[in-house]
Amino acid sequence: MAGSLRSGKTSITRGIKSKKFAIVVSKWNEEITEALYAAASASLQAHGVKQKNILRQNVPGSFELTLGALRMAEQKDVDAVICLGCVIKGETPHFDYICQAVAYGLTEVSLKTRKPVVFGVLTTLNKQQAYDRAGGKYGNKGEEAALTAMQMVH
Repeated sequence: MAGSLRSGKTSITRGIKSKKFAIVVSKWNEEITEALYAAASASLQAHGVKQKNILRQNVPGSFELTLGALRMAEQKDVDAVICLGCVIKGETPHFDYICQAVAYGLTEVSLKTRKPVVFGVLTTLNKQQAYDRAGGKYGNKGEEAALTAMQMVH
């Protein structure tokens, strides 16, 4: 994703202060998605986005991110949508269907609205892998999603 922005403000984030970002957050696996949200919001603010320009929309699960993203992207003053969720593989193929549907759905929302819709959904084999990507040994993918949104808006 947007690793090149981690060191601070760059030309990509100049002028970002006036932009409005929506963050759609799945409530399923809430301890993980809240960590993703905290990092995404903090990253936007660290790059100059005002708190009032960060809109949050909660949805029940990752499958519902698509409709949540569409509703936010259809708002004229929203410049980009960041979608945060966590799908952990279980014993059934449910994981595969959900992950594929969400990835496809969010791509469709972006193409339909012509706005950046960032896929910040963890798709992991177990809960430990999710923790490792939500502030653990692999950083926080919420931050990466926010950085990607800022690059796309630029």
